Amino acid sequence: MDLPVPLIKGILLRRYKRFFTDIELSDGRVVTAHTPNTGSMKQCAIAGYNVLISKSDNPKRKLKYTLELIQVGDNWVDTHTQRTNRIVEEALRNNWIASLEDYRVQPEYKFGESRIDFYLEKAAEKVLVEVKNVTLCCNTTTACFPDAVTTRGQKHLRELQAAKNQGYRAVIFFLIQRSEATEFSPADDIDPEYGRLLREVVAGGVEAMAYKTIVTPQENRIGHQIPVIL
Repeated sequence: MDLPVPLIKGILLRRYKRFFTDIELSDGRVVTAHTPNTGSMKQCAIAGYNVLISKSDNPKRKLKYTLELIQVGDNWVDTHTQRTNRIVEEALRNNWIASLEDYRVQPEYKFGESRIDFYLEKAAEKVLVEVKNVTLCCNTTTACFPDAVTTRGQKHLRELQAAKNQGYRAVIFFLIQRSEATEFSPADDIDPEYGRLLREVVAGGVEAMAYKTIVTPQENRIGHQIPVIL
């Protein structure tokens, strides 16, 4: 999907109160940008890193700027979690995800006590897909999730297992924003319960998929699948 244009170059000075970042622009001005990410942004929200931000002309917005991309090493990382599902939805509707082609796609499906990101349907087959945005690497080639303890993420795994038990096909889908990653694993050192549950539900029939993104200052779109190592 296309990113907002034009994007403005800056340097990250600090992130604070979860949703705020101070950015130094090329002319020396410092602006505060909204950060649409509730996670820790470990390895990404580092002072001195290059960033790209967008500016809104909406007079109702308290903060005019939004943090869009952070440069980690030589690559851009999309930490904008409100964009994550739209990237996956674009891929689903264009049949870019192997084994999830040619389904009718419904976002935000109520199941149990959760809203699962996507409900897919084809003939008599029903599929639930929950998406997680991955911006952390546990080592130089392994992307991992989560970057902070996530009771909500644990709940989603339990809901997917319940769906599987009721006859749905159930998928936990990790969208990998780190281009250097060649595989995915759960971040057991950060949230061991999430790792335990992930292995348990996969053993119970829930499918775990991981796809990398291709991120440039112009767009973010889905790339190729990488292995999930449990």
